[in-house]
Amino acid sequence: MAKPIAVVTGASSGIGLASARRLASDGFDVVVAARRFDRLETLAKEIGGRAIRLDVTDAQSVAELAESVSGCKVLVNNAGCSLGVDRIADLDPEACLRMYEINVLGTIRVTQKLLPALRASGDARIVVITSLTGYQTYPGAAGYASAKYGQVAVADTLRKEMQGTPVQVIEIAPGLVRTEFNLVRFGGDEKKAEAAYGEIQPLSADDVADCVSWAVAKPAGVNVELIKVLPNF
Repeated sequence: MAKPIAVVTGASSGIGLASARRLASDGFDVVVAARRFDRLETLAKEIGGRAIRLDVTDAQSVAELAESVSGCKVLVNNAGCSLGVDRIADLDPEACLRMYEINVLGTIRVTQKLLPALRASGDARIVVITSLTGYQTYPGAAGYASAKYGQVAVADTLRKEMQGTPVQVIEIAPGLVRTEFNLVRFGGDEKKAEAAYGEIQPLSADDVADCVSWAVAKPAGVNVELIKVLPNF
Protein backbone atom coordinates (compact mmCIF):
# COMPACT_ATOMS: atom_id res chain seq x y z
CA MET A 1 0.00 0.00 0.00
CA ALA A 2 1.33 3.44 -0.93
CA LYS A 3 2.31 5.75 1.87
CA PRO A 4 0.13 8.82 2.48
CA ILE A 5 1.70 12.00 1.12
CA ALA A 6 2.64 14.99 3.28
CA VAL A 7 3.82 18.30 1.82
CA VAL A 8 5.94 20.58 3.98
CA THR A 9 6.78 24.12 2.86
CA GLY A 10 9.78 26.02 4.19
CA ALA A 11 11.40 22.63 4.73
CA SER A 12 15.04 23.61 4.14
CA SER A 13 15.63 24.50 7.81
CA GLY A 14 14.14 24.88 11.27
CA ILE A 15 10.58 23.80 12.01
CA GLY A 16 9.92 22.72 8.43
CA LEU A 17 12.96 20.48 8.31
CA ALA A 18 12.19 18.95 11.71
CA SER A 19 8.55 18.39 10.75
CA ALA A 20 9.55 16.68 7.50
CA ARG A 21 11.84 14.31 9.38
CA ARG A 22 9.17 13.54 11.95
CA LEU A 23 6.41 12.92 9.40
CA ALA A 24 8.73 10.63 7.44
CA SER A 25 9.38 8.62 10.61
CA ASP A 26 5.60 8.50 11.14
CA GLY A 27 5.19 6.72 7.81
CA PHE A 28 4.47 9.54 5.37
CA ASP A 29 5.92 9.98 1.90
CA VAL A 30 7.16 13.53 2.43
CA VAL A 31 7.47 16.18 -0.26
CA VAL A 32 9.82 18.89 0.98
CA ALA A 33 9.50 22.30 -0.65
CA ALA A 34 11.48 25.52 -0.29
CA ARG A 35 13.69 27.92 -2.22
CA ARG A 36 17.05 26.47 -1.08
CA PHE A 37 17.02 23.40 -3.29
CA ASP A 38 20.49 22.14 -2.37
CA ARG A 39 19.42 21.72 1.24
CA LEU A 40 16.17 20.10 0.18
CA GLU A 41 17.95 17.46 -1.90
CA THR A 42 20.07 16.47 1.09
CA LEU A 43 17.00 16.24 3.32
CA ALA A 44 15.01 14.28 0.73
CA LYS A 45 17.78 11.70 0.44
CA GLU A 46 17.96 11.40 4.22
CA ILE A 47 14.23 10.76 4.72
CA GLY A 48 13.44 8.99 1.45
CA GLY A 49 11.26 11.87 0.29
CA ARG A 50 11.11 14.17 -2.70
CA ALA A 51 12.45 17.71 -3.06
CA ILE A 52 10.67 20.44 -5.02
CA ARG A 53 11.91 23.99 -5.41
CA LEU A 54 9.19 26.39 -4.21
CA ASP A 55 8.79 30.13 -3.86
CA VAL A 56 5.45 30.73 -2.11
CA THR A 57 5.38 34.32 -3.43
CA ASP A 58 5.38 33.07 -7.03
CA ALA A 59 2.02 31.78 -8.29
CA GLN A 60 3.66 29.76 -11.07
CA SER A 61 6.04 28.08 -8.63
CA VAL A 62 3.11 27.11 -6.39
CA ALA A 63 1.17 25.78 -9.39
CA GLU A 64 4.15 23.63 -10.39
CA LEU A 65 4.29 22.20 -6.87
CA ALA A 66 0.62 21.21 -7.02
CA GLU A 67 1.02 19.68 -10.47
CA SER A 68 3.91 17.51 -9.29
CA VAL A 69 2.04 16.08 -6.29
CA SER A 70 -0.26 13.20 -7.19
CA GLY A 71 -2.13 13.30 -3.88
CA CYS A 72 -1.92 14.90 -0.47
CA LYS A 73 -3.16 13.93 2.99
CA VAL A 74 -1.18 16.45 5.07
CA LEU A 75 -0.07 19.97 4.20
CA VAL A 76 2.20 21.81 6.59
CA ASN A 77 2.20 25.53 5.74
CA ASN A 78 5.46 26.46 7.42
CA ALA A 79 7.11 28.91 5.00
CA GLY A 80 7.46 32.28 6.69
CA CYS A 81 9.90 34.94 7.81
CA SER A 82 10.47 38.07 9.86
CA LEU A 83 12.55 40.95 8.55
CA GLY A 84 13.97 43.33 11.13
CA VAL A 85 12.72 44.70 14.43
CA ASP A 86 12.19 48.32 13.45
CA ARG A 87 9.68 50.36 15.40
CA ILE A 88 6.80 51.93 13.52
CA ALA A 89 8.55 55.31 13.27
CA ASP A 90 11.31 53.67 11.21
CA LEU A 91 9.46 50.73 9.68
CA ASP A 92 10.04 50.00 6.00
CA PRO A 93 6.65 49.37 4.33
CA GLU A 94 8.37 47.22 1.69
CA ALA A 95 9.60 44.86 4.41
CA CYS A 96 6.03 44.67 5.73
CA LEU A 97 4.77 43.78 2.27
CA ARG A 98 7.40 41.07 1.92
CA MET A 99 6.44 39.53 5.27
CA TYR A 100 2.75 39.64 4.37
CA GLU A 101 3.45 38.12 0.97
CA ILE A 102 5.33 35.16 2.43
CA ASN A 103 3.41 34.47 5.65
CA VAL A 104 -0.16 35.25 4.60
CA LEU A 105 -0.44 35.09 0.82
CA GLY A 106 2.02 32.19 0.67
CA THR A 107 -0.23 30.17 2.97
CA ILE A 108 -3.26 31.05 0.86
CA ARG A 109 -1.59 30.24 -2.48
CA VAL A 110 -0.30 26.82 -1.42
CA THR A 111 -3.53 25.87 0.32
CA GLN A 112 -5.65 26.85 -2.68
CA LYS A 113 -3.63 24.76 -5.10
CA LEU A 114 -3.43 21.66 -2.90
CA LEU A 115 -7.00 21.79 -1.58
CA PRO A 116 -8.47 19.59 -4.35
CA ALA A 117 -5.95 16.82 -3.56
CA LEU A 118 -6.54 17.22 0.17
CA ARG A 119 -10.31 16.93 -0.27
CA ALA A 120 -9.88 13.92 -2.53
CA SER A 121 -7.86 12.08 0.13
CA GLY A 122 -11.03 11.67 2.18
CA ASP A 123 -9.32 12.51 5.49
CA ALA A 124 -6.82 15.37 5.34
CA ARG A 125 -5.02 17.77 7.66
CA ILE A 126 -3.84 21.31 6.91
CA VAL A 127 -1.34 22.57 9.48
CA VAL A 128 -0.62 26.30 9.62
CA ILE A 129 2.49 27.27 11.58
CA THR A 130 1.73 30.76 12.89
CA SER A 131 3.37 32.35 15.93
CA LEU A 132 2.64 33.53 19.42
CA THR A 133 3.27 36.96 17.87
CA GLY A 134 -0.03 36.45 16.08
CA TYR A 135 -1.69 36.87 19.47
CA GLN A 136 0.52 39.32 21.35
CA THR A 137 2.82 41.97 19.99
CA TYR A 138 5.78 43.93 21.39
CA PRO A 139 7.87 46.98 20.43
CA GLY A 140 9.55 46.43 17.08
CA ALA A 141 7.16 43.69 15.97
CA ALA A 142 4.57 45.68 14.01
CA GLY A 143 5.53 44.34 10.59
CA TYR A 144 5.91 40.70 11.62
CA ALA A 145 2.96 40.74 14.02
CA SER A 146 0.70 42.23 11.34
CA ALA A 147 1.59 39.34 9.04
CA LYS A 148 1.13 36.71 11.73
CA TYR A 149 -2.18 38.19 12.91
CA GLY A 150 -3.26 37.92 9.27
CA GLN A 151 -2.10 34.31 9.04
CA VAL A 152 -4.01 33.45 12.23
CA ALA A 153 -7.13 34.94 10.62
CA VAL A 154 -6.58 32.82 7.50
CA ALA A 155 -6.22 29.63 9.55
CA ASP A 156 -9.32 30.35 11.65
CA THR A 157 -11.42 31.27 8.61
CA LEU A 158 -10.25 28.21 6.68
CA ARG A 159 -11.18 25.96 9.61
CA LYS A 160 -14.73 27.31 9.57
CA GLU A 161 -14.95 26.97 5.79
CA MET A 162 -13.79 23.35 5.94
CA GLN A 163 -16.44 22.28 8.43
CA GLY A 164 -18.46 19.42 6.97
CA THR A 165 -15.59 18.41 4.67
CA PRO A 166 -12.90 15.73 5.18
CA VAL A 167 -10.28 18.46 5.74
CA GLN A 168 -9.25 19.49 9.26
CA VAL A 169 -7.32 22.70 9.92
CA ILE A 170 -4.76 22.80 12.71
CA GLU A 171 -2.94 25.93 13.86
CA ILE A 172 0.31 25.66 15.79
CA ALA A 173 1.57 28.91 17.32
CA PRO A 174 5.09 28.57 18.73
CA GLY A 175 6.80 31.02 21.01
CA LEU A 176 10.57 31.47 20.92
CA VAL A 177 12.27 28.68 18.94
CA ARG A 178 16.00 28.33 18.27
CA THR A 179 16.26 28.12 14.48
CA GLU A 180 17.67 30.28 11.68
CA PHE A 181 14.64 32.56 12.16
CA ASN A 182 16.50 35.18 14.20
CA LEU A 183 19.51 35.04 11.90
CA VAL A 184 17.28 35.98 8.96
CA ARG A 185 15.46 38.57 11.03
CA PHE A 186 18.72 40.32 11.88
CA GLY A 187 20.20 40.13 8.40
CA GLY A 188 22.75 37.45 9.23
CA ASP A 189 24.12 39.17 12.36
CA GLU A 190 24.88 36.19 14.61
CA LYS A 191 25.46 38.27 17.75
CA LYS A 192 22.11 40.04 17.47
CA ALA A 193 20.38 36.78 16.64
CA GLU A 194 21.76 35.10 19.75
CA ALA A 195 21.15 38.11 21.99
CA ALA A 196 17.46 38.04 21.09
CA TYR A 197 17.01 34.88 23.16
CA GLY A 198 18.16 36.72 26.29
CA GLU A 199 18.02 34.49 29.37
CA ILE A 200 15.26 32.32 27.92
CA GLN A 201 15.91 28.70 26.99
CA PRO A 202 14.06 28.58 23.65
CA LEU A 203 12.16 25.66 22.19
CA SER A 204 13.80 23.46 19.60
CA ALA A 205 12.41 22.84 16.14
CA ASP A 206 11.85 19.23 17.22
CA ASP A 207 9.53 20.44 20.01
CA VAL A 208 7.26 22.00 17.40
CA ALA A 209 7.57 18.98 15.09
CA ASP A 210 6.29 16.85 17.98
CA CYS A 211 3.15 19.00 18.02
CA VAL A 212 2.69 18.58 14.27
CA SER A 213 3.06 14.82 14.52
CA TRP A 214 0.62 14.49 17.45
CA ALA A 215 -2.03 16.74 15.93
CA VAL A 216 -2.16 15.17 12.46
CA ALA A 217 -2.37 11.67 13.95
CA LYS A 218 -5.72 12.32 15.63
CA PRO A 219 -8.71 10.44 14.17
CA ALA A 220 -11.18 12.09 11.82
CA GLY A 221 -13.60 12.90 14.63
CA VAL A 222 -11.01 14.93 16.54
CA ASN A 223 -9.90 18.37 15.32
CA VAL A 224 -6.98 19.88 17.21
CA GLU A 225 -7.89 23.50 16.57
CA LEU A 226 -4.94 25.37 18.11
CA ILE A 227 -1.72 24.54 19.93
CA LYS A 228 0.20 27.35 21.59
CA VAL A 229 3.63 26.05 22.58
CA LEU A 230 6.23 28.24 24.28
CA PRO A 231 9.32 27.97 26.46
CA ASN A 232 8.88 27.50 30.19
CA PHE A 233 10.05 31.00 31.21
